[in-house]
Amino acid sequence: MAIESTLSIIKPDAVENNKIGAILNLIEEAGLKIRAMRMLKMNPEVAGGFYAVHKERPFFGELVEFMSRGPVVVSVLEGENAVAKYREIMGATNPAEAAEGTIRKLYASSIGENAVHGSDSLENAKIGIAYFFPESEIG
Repeated sequence: MAIESTLSIIKPDAVENNKIGAILNLIEEAGLKIRAMRMLKMNPEVAGGFYAVHKERPFFGELVEFMSRGPVVVSVLEGENAVAKYREIMGATNPAEAAEGTIRKLYASSIGENAVHGSDSLENAKIGIAYFFPESEIG
């Protein structure tokens, strides 16, 4: 088993619904460690830059608007196979299809407002972590 780091974002809908603590608790109970964390409000340029991979998709504008509407909590998680483990904890993008006990089953309201973001690969985790955390800030 490989120790990895991955990026987690608790999205504006979950922050607005006061679910930060509950989500962080699920992450820690699953055995992932929080190595760095900050709350910030993305402006449209930051959100658009982070989600630039989706720029040509029809939902891009809505995604940028949603992600910049309020504060988010961005974290670096670490643990054995952290990318896959966090994706399992998050659950399916569509909360109606998410497994019982997953973050999205518990706290998401729709495909668009689905409570959390997690990196889908080790490569994207490294890119996402670098986007939000200068290396010197992660201990």
